[in-house]
Amino acid sequence: MTLDSQAISGVEDVPVTEDQSARNKLVIGLLLVSAFVVILNETIMGVALPHLMADLKISASLAQWLTAAFMLTMAVVIPVTGYLLQRLNTRPVFILAMSLFSAGTLISALSPGFSMLVIGRIVQASGTAIMMPLLMTTIMHLVPPHSRGKTIGNISIVISVAPAIGPTISGLILAALHWRWMFLLVLPIALIALALGAWKIKNVTEPTKAPIDILSVPISAIGFGSFVYGLSGLGEAALETPAVSPWIPLGVGAAVIAIFVLRQLRLQREDRALLDMRTLTIKAFTIPVVMMAILMMSMFGVFILLPIYLQNVLGLTTLQTGLLLLPGGLIMGLCAPTVGSLFDRYGPMPLVVPGAILFSVSMWGLTFVQQDTPFWMLLSAHIVLSIGLALMFTPLFTASLGALPPNLYSHGSAMIGTTQQVAGAAGTALFVAIMTMEGSSLTLAGADAVAATTGGIRAAFFCGAVISIGAVATAFFIKKPIGGHGVSH
Repeated sequence: MTLDSQAISGVEDVPVTEDQSARNKLVIGLLLVSAFVVILNETIMGVALPHLMADLKISASLAQWLTAAFMLTMAVVIPVTGYLLQRLNTRPVFILAMSLFSAGTLISALSPGFSMLVIGRIVQASGTAIMMPLLMTTIMHLVPPHSRGKTIGNISIVISVAPAIGPTISGLILAALHWRWMFLLVLPIALIALALGAWKIKNVTEPTKAPIDILSVPISAIGFGSFVYGLSGLGEAALETPAVSPWIPLGVGAAVIAIFVLRQLRLQREDRALLDMRTLTIKAFTIPVVMMAILMMSMFGVFILLPIYLQNVLGLTTLQTGLLLLPGGLIMGLCAPTVGSLFDRYGPMPLVVPGAILFSVSMWGLTFVQQDTPFWMLLSAHIVLSIGLALMFTPLFTASLGALPPNLYSHGSAMIGTTQQVAGAAGTALFVAIMTMEGSSLTLAGADAVAATTGGIRAAFFCGAVISIGAVATAFFIKKPIGGHGVSH
């Protein structure tokens, strides 16, 4: 392992001492454990949504904001992390991230109703948003190019497995306890991670005097917020006439996002951009990011709708739902380190192409769900989906960030995080909107509640299957960066 301040600034690597190597491993280990805890909460609400809809007396369109608000907050906060990681040392950024996450977990656990629960999720998400770019940027600085695949394979366990087993864990908790225990059980773990990190984590990067454009923060928040709010409103509009047409916030969001992008393009000439768009001029970075966006749209849509289908259509309990989704999550975890080692040896193409095909096949398989679909078919589809994702995540992360020069690592991490969360939030809102609209249409045509829900979910899965074709097409253009830095334009 190699690192010093020269390596961080892009000059060639020099050997490190045993003490530095031990310190680096400790820092990465603590960041991985903490990131697992915070990312787990991104999808822990999936299985709980039917419970919360009944307990809080809210609709599916409203309930999905418990996940969408989480991802949307991450999309708004993550661009700021590029600035934070440049200006501050590793340790204070870690303490800030885990403190916010712990505070949000406490608010959620004690919330008296839906509104306060959403606020708690937003505070949680603010901490999670800082943690992931901190982890990715630190890895890129500490690990040399030739062994990044294996290390990022371990990160993929956090990024892909934590969301995948979130539904299982919440299912186990909800089988015996009130939904508040999803937060009460996580809180002590988060506090222990915070205490250990504050005690053990050392500073491993050199801060610089990076300027921040304050105006860019509210512009990004308004743009992304309006866009996802508009998508969510499409579902609610199917049930009742909204006070404001959802197409208005969709249009406003798209326009403000365009303004945000133009502003960043101007500011990056003076190195003052909140989110440096020069990362997108490197094809070897941009193509994997586009593919990750496609995957996140489909994946989070499935994570939201599959538990609703299993419980409301097939009549499974939360525990049974969680256990059915567990094998896929475990398989992703077992595959990730092996996939990372294979990437180091063979590059991304032999992994990403079959992964995309498996992913698409499983998405198309889900379009055939009926009111009496056997459990084993859903289990098989979920396992195939999980294998496909495991084959893609590590190569995509490694190839994209490895294509950048070191001075753009923090912006690259922020760009990936922002794209993922906006795509995930948009996918969640889109799938729920399609389910609601189709379900409402079937109800008006005389279908009963279960048949309407099944038809709505099947239509949403069809949308995800169509999107997955884009992942297959994109997979053939993923290339391994030459020499570890961005040279493929």
